[in-house]
Amino acid sequence: MAEGTDDRQDTHAEVDAALKDWRQGDCAHGELWFAHRVEPSRPLTEAAKLAAEASETLAETQELGVVILTQSCDVVRACRERPFVEVAPLVEVSPESVRNIERGRQPRYAFVPGVADRRLVADLDRSMTVEKAVVATWVRIEGCKSDPETRAFAQALARKCARFAFPDDFVGLATRLQSRLIGKHAKESEEGAALRNLREIRVRAAPSWDNPDSVELMIWFIRDDGGDFLEERTWAQHLKSWLALVPVTGRFVSVDGQVVTLDDITARDLVESDPLDLDHLSSAASGT
Repeated sequence: MAEGTDDRQDTHAEVDAALKDWRQGDCAHGELWFAHRVEPSRPLTEAAKLAAEASETLAETQELGVVILTQSCDVVRACRERPFVEVAPLVEVSPESVRNIERGRQPRYAFVPGVADRRLVADLDRSMTVEKAVVATWVRIEGCKSDPETRAFAQALARKCARFAFPDDFVGLATRLQSRLIGKHAKESEEGAALRNLREIRVRAAPSWDNPDSVELMIWFIRDDGGDFLEERTWAQHLKSWLALVPVTGRFVSVDGQVVTLDDITARDLVESDPLDLDHLSSAASGT
Protein backbone atom coordinates (compact mmCIF):
# COMPACT_ATOMS: atom_id res chain seq x y z
CA MET A 1 0.00 0.00 0.00
CA ALA A 2 1.33 3.42 -0.96
CA GLU A 3 2.49 5.78 1.77
CA GLY A 4 0.04 8.46 0.59
CA THR A 5 -2.81 6.02 1.04
CA ASP A 6 -1.76 5.35 4.64
CA ASP A 7 -1.66 9.09 5.33
CA ARG A 8 -5.16 9.56 3.96
CA GLN A 9 -6.46 6.68 6.06
CA ASP A 10 -4.92 8.22 9.16
CA THR A 11 -6.49 11.58 8.27
CA HIS A 12 -9.91 10.00 7.75
CA ALA A 13 -9.68 8.20 11.09
CA GLU A 14 -8.63 11.38 12.92
CA VAL A 15 -11.44 13.42 11.41
CA ASP A 16 -14.04 10.73 12.11
CA ALA A 17 -12.89 10.54 15.72
CA ALA A 18 -13.04 14.33 16.10
CA LEU A 19 -16.62 14.48 14.78
CA LYS A 20 -18.07 11.49 16.64
CA ASP A 21 -19.84 13.72 19.19
CA TRP A 22 -20.96 16.47 16.80
CA ARG A 23 -24.67 16.79 16.07
CA GLN A 24 -27.02 19.00 14.07
CA GLY A 25 -27.37 22.29 15.95
CA ASP A 26 -23.89 22.17 17.51
CA CYS A 27 -21.87 25.36 17.23
CA ALA A 28 -18.38 26.76 17.05
CA HIS A 29 -17.89 30.19 18.59
CA GLY A 30 -15.22 32.70 17.72
CA GLU A 31 -14.06 34.75 14.76
CA LEU A 32 -14.75 32.36 11.91
CA TRP A 33 -14.82 33.25 8.23
CA PHE A 34 -17.86 32.73 6.04
CA ALA A 35 -17.84 32.79 2.24
CA HIS A 36 -20.34 33.28 -0.58
CA ARG A 37 -20.07 33.65 -4.35
CA VAL A 38 -20.65 37.12 -5.83
CA GLU A 39 -20.88 38.81 -9.22
CA PRO A 40 -18.19 41.55 -9.15
CA SER A 41 -20.02 43.64 -11.75
CA ARG A 42 -23.17 43.74 -9.59
CA PRO A 43 -22.18 43.66 -5.91
CA LEU A 44 -25.23 43.57 -3.64
CA THR A 45 -23.61 43.60 -0.20
CA GLU A 46 -20.68 45.37 1.44
CA ALA A 47 -18.75 42.10 1.41
CA ALA A 48 -19.41 41.78 -2.32
CA LYS A 49 -18.19 45.35 -2.92
CA LEU A 50 -14.93 44.60 -1.15
CA ALA A 51 -14.52 41.42 -3.17
CA ALA A 52 -15.24 43.29 -6.40
CA GLU A 53 -12.60 45.91 -5.57
CA ALA A 54 -10.11 43.08 -5.28
CA SER A 55 -11.41 41.45 -8.50
CA GLU A 56 -12.56 38.45 -6.49
CA THR A 57 -15.70 36.39 -7.06
CA LEU A 58 -15.74 35.00 -3.53
CA ALA A 59 -16.68 37.29 -0.63
CA GLU A 60 -15.67 36.45 2.93
CA THR A 61 -17.09 37.86 6.14
CA GLN A 62 -15.89 37.38 9.69
CA GLU A 63 -18.70 35.92 11.81
CA LEU A 64 -19.20 35.35 15.53
CA GLY A 65 -19.52 31.62 14.98
CA VAL A 66 -21.29 28.93 12.97
CA VAL A 67 -23.89 26.23 13.57
CA ILE A 68 -24.16 22.78 11.98
CA LEU A 69 -27.16 22.36 9.66
CA THR A 70 -26.36 18.85 8.39
CA GLN A 71 -28.40 16.03 9.91
CA SER A 72 -26.69 14.30 12.82
CA CYS A 73 -26.57 10.91 11.12
CA ASP A 74 -24.60 12.38 8.21
CA VAL A 75 -22.30 14.42 10.47
CA VAL A 76 -21.01 11.28 12.18
CA ARG A 77 -20.82 9.13 9.06
CA ALA A 78 -17.31 8.31 7.80
CA CYS A 79 -15.76 11.31 6.07
CA ARG A 80 -14.58 9.01 3.29
CA GLU A 81 -18.25 8.58 2.34
CA ARG A 82 -19.62 11.96 3.46
CA PRO A 83 -16.79 14.52 3.52
CA PHE A 84 -18.99 17.65 3.70
CA VAL A 85 -20.96 19.49 6.36
CA GLU A 86 -23.32 22.45 5.85
CA VAL A 87 -23.11 25.36 8.28
CA ALA A 88 -24.85 28.72 8.83
CA PRO A 89 -23.39 31.78 10.55
CA LEU A 90 -24.35 32.83 14.07
CA VAL A 91 -25.49 36.44 14.35
CA GLU A 92 -26.30 38.57 17.40
CA VAL A 93 -29.88 39.85 17.79
CA SER A 94 -31.88 41.70 20.43
CA PRO A 95 -33.36 39.87 23.46
CA GLU A 96 -36.85 40.43 22.03
CA SER A 97 -35.80 38.91 18.70
CA VAL A 98 -34.36 35.88 20.50
CA ARG A 99 -37.79 35.26 22.07
CA ASN A 100 -39.58 35.66 18.75
CA ILE A 101 -37.12 33.38 16.97
CA GLU A 102 -37.48 30.76 19.69
CA ARG A 103 -41.22 30.71 18.95
CA GLY A 104 -40.63 30.38 15.21
CA ARG A 105 -41.92 33.83 14.32
CA GLN A 106 -38.92 34.82 12.17
CA PRO A 107 -38.27 31.90 9.80
CA ARG A 108 -35.08 33.44 8.48
CA TYR A 109 -33.46 32.52 11.80
CA ALA A 110 -33.26 29.44 14.01
CA PHE A 111 -33.07 29.41 17.80
CA VAL A 112 -29.97 27.64 19.15
CA PRO A 113 -30.35 26.97 22.90
CA GLY A 114 -26.64 26.44 23.48
CA VAL A 115 -25.74 30.02 22.52
CA ALA A 116 -29.01 31.80 23.35
CA ASP A 117 -27.47 33.35 26.47
CA ARG A 118 -25.12 35.22 24.12
CA ARG A 119 -28.11 36.36 22.02
CA LEU A 120 -26.77 34.38 19.06
CA VAL A 121 -29.07 32.73 16.51
CA ALA A 122 -28.55 30.92 13.22
CA ASP A 123 -28.96 33.03 10.07
CA LEU A 124 -30.59 30.52 7.73
CA ASP A 125 -30.48 32.88 4.75
CA ARG A 126 -26.80 31.99 4.46
CA SER A 127 -25.20 28.58 4.35
CA MET A 128 -21.77 27.27 3.42
CA THR A 129 -20.29 23.85 2.77
CA VAL A 130 -17.07 22.91 4.52
CA GLU A 131 -15.10 19.68 4.66
CA LYS A 132 -15.31 17.76 7.89
CA ALA A 133 -11.58 18.30 8.43
CA VAL A 134 -12.42 21.98 9.00
CA VAL A 135 -15.01 21.10 11.64
CA ALA A 136 -12.44 18.86 13.31
CA THR A 137 -10.39 21.97 14.15
CA TRP A 138 -13.29 23.68 15.96
CA VAL A 139 -14.19 23.52 19.65
CA ARG A 140 -17.68 22.02 19.90
CA ILE A 141 -20.46 23.86 21.74
CA GLU A 142 -23.48 21.66 22.35
CA GLY A 143 -26.35 23.43 20.61
CA CYS A 144 -29.28 21.30 21.74
CA LYS A 145 -29.35 19.43 25.04
CA SER A 146 -32.67 17.57 24.89
CA ASP A 147 -34.91 15.82 22.40
CA PRO A 148 -37.43 18.72 22.36
CA GLU A 149 -34.64 21.22 21.66
CA THR A 150 -33.22 19.02 18.90
CA ARG A 151 -36.67 18.57 17.39
CA ALA A 152 -37.40 22.30 17.51
CA PHE A 153 -34.14 23.13 15.72
CA ALA A 154 -34.87 20.59 12.97
CA GLN A 155 -38.37 22.03 12.62
CA ALA A 156 -36.91 25.53 12.22
CA LEU A 157 -34.75 24.30 9.34
CA ALA A 158 -37.72 22.61 7.71
CA ARG A 159 -39.95 25.66 8.19
CA LYS A 160 -37.43 27.89 6.40
CA CYS A 161 -37.57 25.73 3.28
CA ALA A 162 -41.25 24.78 3.40
CA ARG A 163 -42.96 27.97 4.58
CA PHE A 164 -46.31 28.54 2.95
CA ALA A 165 -46.73 31.26 0.31
CA PHE A 166 -50.03 32.95 1.11
CA PRO A 167 -52.08 34.42 -1.77
CA ASP A 168 -51.53 38.11 -2.40
CA ASP A 169 -55.08 39.10 -1.49
CA PHE A 170 -54.73 37.44 1.92
CA VAL A 171 -51.37 39.15 2.46
CA GLY A 172 -53.10 42.48 1.94
CA LEU A 173 -56.02 41.45 4.12
CA ALA A 174 -53.80 40.47 7.05
CA THR A 175 -51.55 43.56 6.97
CA ARG A 176 -53.38 45.39 9.78
CA LEU A 177 -53.33 42.30 12.02
CA GLN A 178 -49.66 41.81 11.30
CA SER A 179 -48.87 45.43 12.21
CA ARG A 180 -50.91 45.24 15.41
CA LEU A 181 -49.22 42.07 16.63
CA ILE A 182 -45.74 43.38 15.87
CA GLY A 183 -46.43 46.77 17.44
CA LYS A 184 -47.95 45.43 20.66
CA HIS A 185 -45.80 42.36 21.18
CA ALA A 186 -43.07 44.03 23.25
CA LYS A 187 -45.37 46.39 25.14
CA GLU A 188 -45.72 46.10 28.90
CA SER A 189 -49.47 45.72 28.66
CA GLU A 190 -52.04 42.99 29.03
CA GLU A 191 -52.21 42.59 25.26
CA GLY A 192 -48.43 42.48 25.00
CA ALA A 193 -48.32 39.75 27.65
CA ALA A 194 -50.99 37.82 25.75
CA LEU A 195 -49.07 38.07 22.50
CA ARG A 196 -45.86 36.88 24.16
CA ASN A 197 -47.80 33.90 25.43
CA LEU A 198 -48.80 32.84 21.92
CA ARG A 199 -46.69 30.02 20.57
CA GLU A 200 -48.13 30.04 17.06
CA ILE A 201 -50.84 31.48 14.82
CA ARG A 202 -52.34 29.20 12.16
CA VAL A 203 -54.80 29.94 9.36
CA ARG A 204 -57.07 27.55 7.46
CA ALA A 205 -58.86 28.43 4.22
CA ALA A 206 -61.99 26.44 3.34
CA PRO A 207 -62.56 24.92 0.91
CA SER A 208 -59.06 25.98 -0.25
CA TRP A 209 -56.79 28.96 -0.81
CA ASP A 210 -57.29 28.54 -4.56
CA ASN A 211 -61.07 28.82 -4.53
CA PRO A 212 -61.85 31.87 -6.70
CA ASP A 213 -65.29 32.75 -5.32
CA SER A 214 -65.85 31.95 -1.66
CA VAL A 215 -63.24 31.29 1.04
CA GLU A 216 -63.90 30.94 4.77
CA LEU A 217 -60.97 31.74 7.04
CA MET A 218 -60.32 30.20 10.44
CA ILE A 219 -57.49 31.64 12.55
CA TRP A 220 -56.20 29.77 15.60
CA PHE A 221 -54.18 31.72 18.14
CA ILE A 222 -52.37 28.89 19.94
CA ARG A 223 -51.23 29.89 23.42
CA ASP A 224 -48.88 28.15 25.80
CA ASP A 225 -50.45 25.82 28.33
CA GLY A 226 -49.17 28.06 31.12
CA GLY A 227 -51.12 31.06 29.92
CA ASP A 228 -53.76 30.93 32.64
CA PHE A 229 -52.65 34.34 33.92
CA LEU A 230 -55.41 35.74 31.69
CA GLU A 231 -59.07 34.97 32.21
CA GLU A 232 -61.01 33.41 29.37
CA ARG A 233 -63.07 36.59 29.12
CA THR A 234 -59.88 38.61 28.58
CA TRP A 235 -58.66 36.22 25.90
CA ALA A 236 -62.06 36.57 24.22
CA GLN A 237 -61.73 40.35 24.22
CA HIS A 238 -58.29 40.20 22.62
CA LEU A 239 -59.54 37.69 20.05
CA LYS A 240 -62.40 39.99 19.10
CA SER A 241 -60.05 42.96 18.58
CA TRP A 242 -57.59 40.87 16.55
CA LEU A 243 -60.26 39.46 14.27
CA ALA A 244 -61.68 42.95 13.70
CA LEU A 245 -58.41 43.71 11.90
CA VAL A 246 -59.14 41.00 9.32
CA PRO A 247 -62.40 42.19 7.74
CA VAL A 248 -64.56 40.19 5.37
CA THR A 249 -63.71 41.37 1.86
CA GLY A 250 -63.48 40.08 -1.69
CA ARG A 251 -63.57 36.29 -1.89
CA PHE A 252 -63.00 35.99 1.87
CA VAL A 253 -66.64 35.70 2.95
CA SER A 254 -66.08 34.92 6.63
CA VAL A 255 -63.30 35.25 9.20
CA ASP A 256 -63.53 33.32 12.45
CA GLY A 257 -61.01 32.52 15.16
CA GLN A 258 -60.25 30.85 18.47
CA VAL A 259 -57.65 31.12 21.21
CA VAL A 260 -56.64 27.54 22.01
CA THR A 261 -53.89 25.39 23.50
CA LEU A 262 -52.33 22.44 21.70
CA ASP A 263 -54.68 20.18 23.66
CA ASP A 264 -57.67 22.03 22.20
CA ILE A 265 -56.78 21.87 18.52
CA THR A 266 -57.11 18.67 16.52
CA ALA A 267 -54.45 17.03 14.40
CA ARG A 268 -56.66 17.61 11.35
CA ASP A 269 -56.83 21.33 12.10
CA LEU A 270 -53.04 21.49 12.32
CA VAL A 271 -52.54 19.56 9.09
CA GLU A 272 -55.09 21.61 7.15
CA SER A 273 -53.79 25.00 8.36
CA ASP A 274 -50.68 27.05 7.70
CA PRO A 275 -48.47 28.99 10.17
CA LEU A 276 -48.67 32.77 10.04
CA ASP A 277 -45.40 34.58 10.74
CA LEU A 278 -45.54 37.56 13.07
CA ASP A 279 -42.65 39.40 11.44
CA HIS A 280 -43.82 39.21 7.85
CA LEU A 281 -46.04 37.21 5.52
CA SER A 282 -44.75 35.05 2.70
CA SER A 283 -46.55 35.98 -0.48
CA ALA A 284 -46.78 33.87 -3.61
CA ALA A 285 -45.82 36.81 -5.79
CA SER A 286 -42.85 38.17 -3.88
CA GLY A 287 -41.49 34.92 -2.47
CA THR A 288 -40.31 36.77 0.63
